[in-house]
Amino acid sequence: QVQLVESGGGSVQAGGSLKLSCQASGDSWSNLCMAWFRQPQGKEREVVATISTAGIKRYADSVKGRFTISRDNAENTHYLQMNSLKPDDTAMYYCAATRQYCSSDYFLSRTSFPYWGRGTQVTVSS
Repeated sequence: QVQLVESGGGSVQAGGSLKLSCQASGDSWSNLCMAWFRQPQGKEREVVATISTAGIKRYADSVKGRFTISRDNAENTHYLQMNSLKPDDTAMYYCAATRQYCSSDYFLSRTSFPYWGRGTQVTVSS
């Protein structure tokens, strides 16, 4: 089993930055593909970025060039650095993990991720 706990959310003005962290515990964390999803209020949960065990990354078009996903295997933690934030980025952000392979060419479906954190709120004001 893998347990995930997010931190780092908050409120920021448009153009500002936040860095989210996801601390993992349990076994074989280094073999997991890690991801960030977000869910705006009243909308579907969507993938933001994924990072494979080898560090291969993929980003949603809406965040390319603004967000950076990274991982520190020694600390069992992965991160989402969010810059140039926009009001449209307002959402509950969730970290997720799967033992399936994460590609740079396509996103796995949400149902491919069996492990989830409880989420951290990000609010961007104009």
